Amino acid sequence: MTRPYYIAGNWKMHKTRAEAAELAVALVDQLKDGKHKYLVAPGFTLLETVAPIVKGTNIRLGAQNCAAEEQGAHTGEVSVLQLKDLGVQTVILGHSERRHIYKEDDALINKKLKLALAHGFEVILCIGELLEEREAGKAEAVCETQTVKGLEGVAVADLGRIVIAYEPVWAIGTGKTATPEDADAIHAFVRGVIAKLYGQAAAEAIIIQYGGSVKPENAAQLMAKENIDGALVGGAALKAGAFVPIAKFG
Repeated sequence: MTRPYYIAGNWKMHKTRAEAAELAVALVDQLKDGKHKYLVAPGFTLLETVAPIVKGTNIRLGAQNCAAEEQGAHTGEVSVLQLKDLGVQTVILGHSERRHIYKEDDALINKKLKLALAHGFEVILCIGELLEEREAGKAEAVCETQTVKGLEGVAVADLGRIVIAYEPVWAIGTGKTATPEDADAIHAFVRGVIAKLYGQAAAEAIIIQYGGSVKPENAAQLMAKENIDGALVGGAALKAGAFVPIAKFG
């Protein structure tokens, strides 16, 4: 089965509105003939600026997180209703920075995921192990737990709107990258977890991105692997000169 490649840019806590607009305009222009599926996820304050620039193009608009409740007295949170109002199509959930810096656990991430699905969003569910977990031989166990608990209560009919992003935490922003072989092995393992949960057809269909110091220099080698279906790009997503070659690899 041939799965579409999906290249997403997570802008994290970077860019002013003017800078975001400049980057979005450049990406729309330079990716208009791109063959793959694309997404940018600006910070919350930038969504309204970027939305009209990417609307109607081949670049989806993503948010980096959402609240676990639909609305209400949740100071400092951003609701799925507000995101939908801005034209957001996809929500990134469970990013390692949310898990490890802001202490979001699997139950909270699962609650957010089901809420986002209920409101029609696509979800990119991030999973991945810490360096000490990998060195202790626990990488597969950690990824299995995060996948199973993240998808708890999700029907097979909704799985088509879920993308999994494998991000080894030790490779995010460090310059270290899992070798294509290391990454593909975890991707294949996670595909096996999906097969156990939802069946072989669902496992074959699900898109699993790799994230963790993806650069123009290593993108093609990573994407060449059988189970790697795209990338969730961090630092290299902040400049068109770096993101476009990744997005147009091959």
